Amino acid sequence: MRILYYCLTLLFVTSCYSPERDCVKFHNGTFEFETIINNNLETSRFIRNDSLEIESYRGKIDSAKIRWVNDCECILTKLNPKNNQEKRPIRMRILTTTSNSYTFEYSLVGDLKNTQRGKITKIE
Repeated sequence: MRILYYCLTLLFVTSCYSPERDCVKFHNGTFEFETIINNNLETSRFIRNDSLEIESYRGKIDSAKIRWVNDCECILTKLNPKNNQEKRPIRMRILTTTSNSYTFEYSLVGDLKNTQRGKITKIE
């Protein structure tokens, strides 16, 4: 009986836990994203407001329209795609947040099997 009580208590405590997600504070600002590409650490910076994201990567500027589906999920669509691959929108979902960063997952819309994760730091 005692084991059942502990199991139910543990189940209750763990089911109530949900990671912190204060996503609205990441809708606007200047951000930095680091990732490893071909064994090199690459850094991208971008400025975001509620409806536009302007990214600088390796000296090139790119921009995308943002449509927030809810406070923690958005769809990014490049404004000037150079090929058919770039025309496909990207779904981005914030999973957890801290005071100055968030962990997220992203994939092309409709391609959930190729979902990747990353972490973005808010600079300003």
